[in-house]
Amino acid sequence: MISFKNDYSEGAHPRILQAMLETNFKQETGYGEDSFSQEAKELIKQKLGNDTVDIHFLTGGTQTNLVAISAFLRPHEAAIAAQTGHIFVHETGAIEATGHKVLTVNVTDGKLTPAKVQEVLDIHTDEHMVKPKLVYISNTTEVGTVYTKTELEDLSRFCREKGLYLFMDGARLGSALCSAGNDLELSDLPGLLDAFYIGGTKNGALLGEALVISNESLKTDFRYHMKQKGALLAKGRVIGIQFRELFREDLFYTCALHANKMAYKLRDGLKEAGVNFISESNSNQIFPVVSNSLLKELQKKYSFEIWAKPDEEHTVIRFVTSWATHEQDVDALIKDIQELLEKD
Repeated sequence: MISFKNDYSEGAHPRILQAMLETNFKQETGYGEDSFSQEAKELIKQKLGNDTVDIHFLTGGTQTNLVAISAFLRPHEAAIAAQTGHIFVHETGAIEATGHKVLTVNVTDGKLTPAKVQEVLDIHTDEHMVKPKLVYISNTTEVGTVYTKTELEDLSRFCREKGLYLFMDGARLGSALCSAGNDLELSDLPGLLDAFYIGGTKNGALLGEALVISNESLKTDFRYHMKQKGALLAKGRVIGIQFRELFREDLFYTCALHANKMAYKLRDGLKEAGVNFISESNSNQIFPVVSNSLLKELQKKYSFEIWAKPDEEHTVIRFVTSWATHEQDVDALIKDIQELLEKD
């Protein structure tokens, strides 16, 4: 079975495993205060072009969203997200479990706009309802689309005018920054966002995300929030070493570029075969629409997510490529789909 199910099926990039092996017997202090974590933070700050941000390492995306959003919001405040947003769909109600409601709006491309956020503000006008305070976005989005610099600037400006925090889920930020047509730089983000995280788990690391807090008012006591919610890792070096390696010689970008390259080859091959898609994805996630008969045949050899059922005869599936995807596997998938379509 060949997996296109996610971008964390494999362990970690060999360079990261080698770095962990080489440093294994070096004694260090705990809880993210080790020399590896400090070096990793400095490297990230250099890439950001900003030495005033706070950086915290956490183990995974759901944990990062949970700790950050619950720390940033007061008890009566809520987050706004697209109806496809990860915090609304795929985190087992983690944000709501902390007492913070997630307010959603319907979008077709996974991206929020000022107008969509305003729809929520127009409804929630007084103390009889939760108060919208944080806007949650993902880049890439859950349907593989990518924010442009203009889109993010417009949303940032709107949020500041309305007194809203703007928080970006960056689980697949590497793919977004390396996508075709992207005009955002990593260094743009601290000036546009109150906080965001740089995903490692889905971009070559064994585990780990780097949360970046740029808004001064959100920095206070954040490690207390991490500790209280079980996110202050005693062996913090495990994540620090990985991010040091990811940003020491741009391995972060190398991994993302390969994942995107494989996705583009798969996307273009399927388009040539006449396959349609639900979104114009320039990231490492693509969403083809296939007949149910084709679906059954593909499931005999490949692993992937079933995303939606547009009608009784068709299914939307999700293919995801990674830093470790083999080009021969992509070629095989394209060839199999082409042959199956000829028979269908």
